[in-house]
Amino acid sequence: MEFNCSSPRTIPVVSTFANPFDNNYDDTNSLTGVNGQTRKPIALWPGMYHSPVTIALWETRSKTFERFLDPPKDAPPQSELLTKTPKQSRTSILYGFSADHILREQYKDPWNEVRIGKLLEDLDALAGTISVKHCCDDDNTTRPLLLVTASVDKIVLKKPISVDIDLKIVGSAIWVGRSSIDIQLEVLQSTKETSDTSDSVALIANFIFVARDSKTGKAAPVNRLSPETEQEKLLFEEAEARSMLRKKKKKVEEKKEFENGEVNRLEALLAEGRIFCDMPALADRDSILLRDTHLENSLICQPQQRNIHGRIFGGFLMHRAFELAFSTAYAFAGLVPYFLEVDHVDFLKPVDVGDFLRIKSCVLYTEHEDSEKPLINIEVVAHVTRPELRSSEVSNTFYFTFTVRREAKAMTNGFRIRKVVPATEEEARRVLKRMDAESLESNKGKSK
Repeated sequence: MEFNCSSPRTIPVVSTFANPFDNNYDDTNSLTGVNGQTRKPIALWPGMYHSPVTIALWETRSKTFERFLDPPKDAPPQSELLTKTPKQSRTSILYGFSADHILREQYKDPWNEVRIGKLLEDLDALAGTISVKHCCDDDNTTRPLLLVTASVDKIVLKKPISVDIDLKIVGSAIWVGRSSIDIQLEVLQSTKETSDTSDSVALIANFIFVARDSKTGKAAPVNRLSPETEQEKLLFEEAEARSMLRKKKKKVEEKKEFENGEVNRLEALLAEGRIFCDMPALADRDSILLRDTHLENSLICQPQQRNIHGRIFGGFLMHRAFELAFSTAYAFAGLVPYFLEVDHVDFLKPVDVGDFLRIKSCVLYTEHEDSEKPLINIEVVAHVTRPELRSSEVSNTFYFTFTVRREAKAMTNGFRIRKVVPATEEEARRVLKRMDAESLESNKGKSK
């Protein structure tokens, strides 16, 4: 399969029973290819252990992968940056759920909707493919860039995603900095009743990828981006504003010290927590300590979970974090949760094969302004732990927002989400930081 860096295309997705690496496969669910030929087993590389979409996307980048894995000796870096348009990196993938029952079963959750965790894997893989397309220079004599997920800016679910209806994800580069690329993805699903394009958008996600020189490991410049249409120009301006806001926010956080107002906010948060700790019999029965909402998973990172660079696939980490966050919200609310969004995620430290990963979650706080749609804010922190060195470092922090399913809530009279209160200053600071970030996002949205 030839990978063209400049042409937009739609990538077909088949269930994993069909082997996309075999040029003879057809799009049926049979294990037999054309002319009755039995398909070969999937090649033993990392993609075989991931979702069908990840397999298809990584195969699409195969020519670039081969060049990366075996570059010419002493190959020079790209000498001249190109100017590309969003159209040149635009890529889409199509899930034929209505016709492929095996694919449908691989993505189906207990509520006949698409598993969000698997979708997060696919979004990360597609964003990676788009970043490769934008950075590709079509010159086999230069060494390719190392492109990694730096952060997830935001993922928002706008409506439920059915597993019975065909699904399409479309994405492209919408803004670039010196060495960073902002990629926007839209998950589209429409029925005869919702044929309007705007109504078909079920989810929007923004990923930030950064480029590194594959030899030196230092930041490397990426091709320029020239938006053409009015919509592309608008997305470019919005992404640039988000980039400036992130930089400003980082500088403020580095210099910020807690003033009297912040101390008062801390004290107010901690007041009820102290009652729980010192006089538990008098504590509010509609509240619960933050520490009592904790869940944790531990795993050893296996070779099957790696990406083409030999590190643990970022989509796999998001998948595992989502599953734990969902379980945390479920155990806390006592009703089936409904996912709403993932807020900004920074990939602080790469995770390697063999690493001991501990993933810890808690309900950070709840919101009750809308009684029909109470919000549960979950924090998930992934730690790379090295027992032999007695060290533990944070690799990722994820923030998920859930509510409860309307149909489940309707069956429970007098249902109410409990208030979560911190018991320590460190917990209170985490809550305030998260609330401030949410407030900043809310104010930004209102100013548009």
